[in-house]
Amino acid sequence: MKKTLVLSAAAMMLAGAAFAKESTLIDFTLLDADITVKMSDNDAGDKPNENKRTVMDYSIAAGATYSQEQKDLMKTSLFIEEWEVELNSSARNVGSLALSQVKAAPVRDNAKVPFAGKKVMGVRVVFPSLAANANAKIVPPFSIPAYEPLSTADDNGDRQQPTDEEKASGRTLFEADSDDTPAYGVVKNVGTIKSIAATTLGMNFPHGLYVLLGDVDGNHRRYFMGYLGFDGWKTLTWNNPEYISEVRTREVRVYPIYPRGLPFVKFEGFQITRDAAHVGDDFIGYFKDVKIIYDKAELTTERDIADEDLWGIVTKKEKARQNAEMTKFGNKQVNRYIERSKMATEESFTSSLTEGSASNAQSNGGQTTAADDAK
Repeated sequence: MKKTLVLSAAAMMLAGAAFAKESTLIDFTLLDADITVKMSDNDAGDKPNENKRTVMDYSIAAGATYSQEQKDLMKTSLFIEEWEVELNSSARNVGSLALSQVKAAPVRDNAKVPFAGKKVMGVRVVFPSLAANANAKIVPPFSIPAYEPLSTADDNGDRQQPTDEEKASGRTLFEADSDDTPAYGVVKNVGTIKSIAATTLGMNFPHGLYVLLGDVDGNHRRYFMGYLGFDGWKTLTWNNPEYISEVRTREVRVYPIYPRGLPFVKFEGFQITRDAAHVGDDFIGYFKDVKIIYDKAELTTERDIADEDLWGIVTKKEKARQNAEMTKFGNKQVNRYIERSKMATEESFTSSLTEGSASNAQSNGGQTTAADDAK
């Protein structure tokens, strides 16, 4: 059996056995809309449309041709309904692109689950009816940044400067507030992953479910959780087949403690796979959270010398990565802002027959009446 490679600092040979822990990588009940952010010049609604904790300003990627008022509108977040469905080429057509979407799904108050009354992620995917393998990815509106500084946002979605307390916490925006609270897509100090769990509501679809994760080295992996051919809530689990519990049989690699960046994993989405032998058309699924059990990569002990305060190497590296992440996700969002601003907002034609009767065509179902002809 291939031996597991354990990421560890010097003299951390027992880290995997003694310090394995469980963390919630992402909890969709925390991603409901709780603030109202104007998204374009045409937006006049007051319904909550963004998640305050995860709202991001992508105007950093906008060019100089945009006014400050326009840049103030360039925001998005991990609000459930901002997530996207990406179809592979076999499943992509005009109808499936229009109907495949993600929604915030309220769980009944009397449901027999701890999260009754909250909202989870609801997904609709329209697969082709023809006999062809197809798959769909449910991905966040942007690649979740691992190095975004922890800070609060106001009710308009504007990020404030990090406080001294937030800086001292050593955490980033999408990490958990503490070790026993859910993260918003990023868990740090992750060595070997032992298990992954996804809580989902099955509806007897025969499709497969994968969890997509990324890591500090830029690797992108998918983990097969199982098939969705069951009814009701269930926790699907992936167990690492190459995980070795006995420390003496592990291949332990020793890395310098400083200035190596702290290893992390981040959530990159789900993938639903549909076999050609199975029925196509609509797939409906619901997801509550994703959890991981992992070995710590490093022991977080206090050192005699504050290396980073002295050298600043990790801060410089993380700042460069943060800028790269923001620019990459910002370019995509700026293009969407432009498209949203250009979209038509009219629902019907203005009548040329009667002054002030903009809604005539809509109310009459597009048909003229005898009264209109008489006029």
